[in-house]
Amino acid sequence: MTPTQSDLAFLRKTLELAGDAADQGIHPFAAILVDAEGKTLMEQVNAFLPDRDMTGHAERVLMTRASKAWRPDFLARCTMYVSAEPCCMCAGAAYWAGLGRLVYGVSEHRLKRITGNHPENPTLDLPCRTVFASGQRDVEVLGPLLEDEAADVHEVFWQRHGIGA
Repeated sequence: MTPTQSDLAFLRKTLELAGDAADQGIHPFAAILVDAEGKTLMEQVNAFLPDRDMTGHAERVLMTRASKAWRPDFLARCTMYVSAEPCCMCAGAAYWAGLGRLVYGVSEHRLKRITGNHPENPTLDLPCRTVFASGQRDVEVLGPLLEDEAADVHEVFWQRHGIGA
C-alpha cells in the first residue's frame, strides 16, 4: 500500500498536534479521525495529564469518543492518523470501535528505544498489525511513515524531561 498525499498531510498534522502537546508538557502523542470524504471528525492528544491516567493514550481516547458518536459500520470507512503506532490497548480500542484504516508515524519498536522503560511510558514492542491479525475482521494498516519526523518530537520531549534510554 502506498500512502496518498492526503495520508501524508493528515499524518503531518498529527505530528504538529503532538509537537504542540509536547510544548505544553503533555506526552507527544496525537490522533486524528477522518471520514471517507477526507473530513476531519475528531482530534485528540495524549490525556495522561492532569489525572495521570495511564490509559489516556490519544488513540484510545479518540476511539472511545468515536465509538460513542458513530456505529462500527460508519467507522469502518474512516481512517485514524496517529503520530505513533498504537500500542496493543489502543489497537484493541480501534478494533472494537470498528475502525477500518490506520496510518501511523513512528513504530512501537523505535518508540521503545527512545523512551526506554520509563514508568510514564512503558512501551510494549508489539506491532499493531499483530493485534489486528488476531481479530475477525481486517483493519488496513499503513506505517511506519515519516518515521524520522515522527520520532523527532519524542527524542526532544523525552530528553528534555530527563526520560528515556
